[in-house]
Amino acid sequence: MGNTSSMLTQYDIEEVQQHCNNAFSQQEIVSLYERFCQLDRNGGGFVSGEEFLSVPEFAVNPLSQRLLRMLDGLNFKEFVAFLSAFSPRATVQQKIEFIFKVYDSDGNGKVTFNDMLDVLHDLTGQFISEQQREQVLTKVLEEAGYTKESLLVMSDFVKLHNMMHVAYLMVVRNSLVLVGSELSTPDYCKTLLSLSSQSVFEIALQVTLECST
Repeated sequence: MGNTSSMLTQYDIEEVQQHCNNAFSQQEIVSLYERFCQLDRNGGGFVSGEEFLSVPEFAVNPLSQRLLRMLDGLNFKEFVAFLSAFSPRATVQQKIEFIFKVYDSDGNGKVTFNDMLDVLHDLTGQFISEQQREQVLTKVLEEAGYTKESLLVMSDFVKLHNMMHVAYLMVVRNSLVLVGSELSTPDYCKTLLSLSSQSVFEIALQVTLECST
């Protein structure tokens, strides 16, 4: 699998499937390999950040730069392991662990108030002010028993996961009020998903299985 010009053997497929804890079927792994080869334009067996940025859906995503530090230089086995968090077979814990890595910008295993604030900024852009974002995030942390000075590890982040979705919802609602939009609660949720979950998870599917040939 070091050179993408070669075909996957049955042994390769089974090895990759085991490496990703059976998150993908063997046919899905073959499809992922075909997409990997499309991205690996020089056939070196690795996909660079520049090659990922050639995918329009990836380049315009607000979280693309954060994902690039996790994607740059992956070989095929690592590529599939990265995508395993997006599989329907992945557990909630696996998905949360992935999102934690997105927030943990320096990779030290801890998430700070500023880390969360930066992601919130990436997802909401100029819809609301920095002060409003800080107020929302501070309230969420305080309700969970944390402060702005808290350094969150994985177990803390699992506890905060659902509350962070509430934070995004509050931000979206404030944003819509500012632009004069009147939406029902379900519409708030749809907008929330378009800013958060879709930004994190569907971006990978755009790059892989749902691509044009």
